[in-house]
Amino acid sequence: MRLHANAATCPNSRLKIVCRALHGEAREKIAAEYEISTRTIAKWVARYRVEGEAGLVDRSSAPGVCPRRTPDDRVQAIAALRRLRFTGPEIAELLDRPVSTVSGILQRIGMGKLGRLGLEPAVRYERARPGELIHIDVKKLGRIHGGAGKRITGVKRNPGRTRVDAAGVERKIIGWDYVHIAIDDATRMAYAEVLADERAITAVAFLGRALAFFARHGITVERVITDNGSAYRSTVHAIACRALGLRHLRTRPYRPQTNGKAERFIRTLLGGWAYGPIYGTNPERVRALDGWLWHYNHRRRHSALGHQPPITRVNNLLGTYS
Repeated sequence: MRLHANAATCPNSRLKIVCRALHGEAREKIAAEYEISTRTIAKWVARYRVEGEAGLVDRSSAPGVCPRRTPDDRVQAIAALRRLRFTGPEIAELLDRPVSTVSGILQRIGMGKLGRLGLEPAVRYERARPGELIHIDVKKLGRIHGGAGKRITGVKRNPGRTRVDAAGVERKIIGWDYVHIAIDDATRMAYAEVLADERAITAVAFLGRALAFFARHGITVERVITDNGSAYRSTVHAIACRALGLRHLRTRPYRPQTNGKAERFIRTLLGGWAYGPIYGTNPERVRALDGWLWHYNHRRRHSALGHQPPITRVNNLLGTYS
């Protein structure tokens, strides 16, 4: 039952009021007790006499007739354009309607948020066992040079200077960090390292350390899924997966959704660790990663896990408690 925020009575108390009034009790006394008017009591009594207890339920305050209401065919046109991913202002301009009218109609028909309207439905899945599938990916981050950057201070600190490496390639002096991440599909336990590059040898070494991390938590990895980067298509990586007894899966080209759990974890990682705090130096940011990962795995509540941290699924493999 939904009542008005400032309602003084509910249907049960209205029934008591009506019964007392019908038994001859003074309406002024009842009104003072319930802090309502005698006119309100008369209204409930009249409704009770006509409809019984059903007449004591709240009624809609919407008018019965609305002559200026948008016609149904126009509402259907608005809905059809929305499914084609038109924005509210675009629909208003096309149909020559006020933006406020179009926005109100979209809200009323449940299409107020564009979201995935008109797109291919999201396919969500979750592996049943820990270690059945590990998502692996790499995120490239610009190194911190000379304190907080332009996002915080408003001053561009990267001087744009370059150097020529041993291969004769011109490179930025400051350079990049490569954050390699691995996240378990079933438990969302995550492991990450900041490394100097994303070459095949580096990726293979990270894979070994990631497997050791999951093994320490009692998770035996069966499969890994990566994108189609050169490191993961290399012969070295294929040999390493075969030696480790892993089945290697790769995402469909131009379909990052296939590796969506890794993509979403990277987004969380950037907001909570890389870009959230303010760091003075690059080593300071690198050192903070281990602490943030522990917080993510042991303390941070995950919406996909019933608002529990990933470690609860690792420690509850039999599902004996929630």
